[in-house]
Amino acid sequence: MAAPSRAASCEDFAEFQELLRVMRTIDDRIVHELNTTIPTASFVGKIDASQTCKELYQSLMEAHTSREKIIKNCIAQTSSVVKTLREEREKAQDDVALLKQLRKEQTKLKLMQSELNVEEVVNDRSWKQQQNLPPINQKLQHL
Repeated sequence: MAAPSRAASCEDFAEFQELLRVMRTIDDRIVHELNTTIPTASFVGKIDASQTCKELYQSLMEAHTSREKIIKNCIAQTSSVVKTLREEREKAQDDVALLKQLRKEQTKLKLMQSELNVEEVVNDRSWKQQQNLPPINQKLQHL
């Protein structure tokens, strides 16, 4: 499952969250993916489980890396906007619209930073699901 080809939009937080939701599909379906990766007794000779597991692992690693990169990129972009707005706010302290924009961007920045924590939980859950399975060679020997 490859990452979506569209670029991450850091302007609209709802769009940013939707992109992450779509990109997290592989993690949401990890149990299914693992179940379909390990062959049943009737398919042991027909499927290279080792190669299939490597491909799943690679897909998972790519998904985790690309999501982290997108999140950190948006955090950096939004941090830059917040910094600029703070500088403008120091010069025009009576500008209510500027204050509202600054608070909006600060809130968005905090939400994006919290996505890093969500990402850590999602990644940990996926890796734990894989660890719950016996090693593939042991599994194949028992089939």
